[in-house]
Amino acid sequence: MKPILPGSAIGVLGSGQLGRMFAIAARRMGYRVHTLSPDEDTPTGQVADLEVNAPYEDLDAIAKFASAVSVVTFEFENVPADTVAAAERCAPVRPAGHILHTTQHRLREKTFLQSAGLPITPFRRVASLDVLAKAASEIGLPAILKTADFGYDGKGQHRITTPVDFRAAWETVSHAESVLEAFVDFDREISVVAARSAEGAFIHYGAIENQHRNGILHISLAPARVPDSITRAAVDITRTVLETLDVVGVLCVEFFVTKDGRLLINELAPRPHNSGHFTFDASVTSQFEQQLRAVCGLPLGSPAQLSPAAMINLLGDQWAQGEPNWAAATAIPNVKLHLYGKLAPRPGRKMGHLTALAPTVEQALADATRSFQAL
Repeated sequence: MKPILPGSAIGVLGSGQLGRMFAIAARRMGYRVHTLSPDEDTPTGQVADLEVNAPYEDLDAIAKFASAVSVVTFEFENVPADTVAAAERCAPVRPAGHILHTTQHRLREKTFLQSAGLPITPFRRVASLDVLAKAASEIGLPAILKTADFGYDGKGQHRITTPVDFRAAWETVSHAESVLEAFVDFDREISVVAARSAEGAFIHYGAIENQHRNGILHISLAPARVPDSITRAAVDITRTVLETLDVVGVLCVEFFVTKDGRLLINELAPRPHNSGHFTFDASVTSQFEQQLRAVCGLPLGSPAQLSPAAMINLLGDQWAQGEPNWAAATAIPNVKLHLYGKLAPRPGRKMGHLTALAPTVEQALADATRSFQAL
């Protein structure tokens, strides 16, 4: 692949915080960044060279956008297939459209993982209330019903404990095609963020330990507090995923670690990931610069972690009593504050994050928590 060199324009479909941090990394290396989304004054648009406001369904606008850049990438995966196809006719798209097609739909994703012989939770396709009851009898209860399309941060999910819950769960997913997954009584959740080049070079950021609240990531710890054997196994599985999908770019694999030490893949994200935000401050090459290098055909950078780190998400809930106390939160000198420039805080909306760097992950967690509580 011929490298796309600094000075070139990179197109980003999507305009949230992942695109913002990608744009910062790209501009630091001398690239220009164009972003397209239906919104205005977006986190990405505030730091991009050009912000295009258009619906993803406006294929003429997509073609015009892609024709003005050297490569197109993504900051979220829920881009319609027709949009990707329109972009691919005008510029290289990395990661490729078939990867988004697989990972933006839970049933396709789980079917791919199953066919690749990778460890996943038992699942069944659900297309009606009767099928839901049959699926539950096959995989057992409790179980989780999830929409097949466009689910993230716990949205479009319903836990089923007894058959009495079937109807409410089916209402939660709006009678849409869904996936019923067996409930996993896990010990903890981890993720592996990795990158792969067009030539097949592979790097990773090790295992990251994640804690969620209400289905939304709350805390990430790097490195994860798991045995080395689990980290090695998670990295090996992640490499298999990237190679099997032929990923050019960054992809995150989220895992459950069961209480008996097994790994089960929860889901894939073919882009930089919330759990990898710590790399912006703690790694030689952040996940965002790694995405840039991969899609531009540059050599991948070192993923070496310079310090243990803890990240805490800042949701719109923090604004419930007014503007947070930023001075108090930043009084801890080893804590970094990142705000995304979103105009309106709402409960559950990711507005920013804190990252603490310290000699141990336990100290990083303690410092990040103190900063978070000071808000």
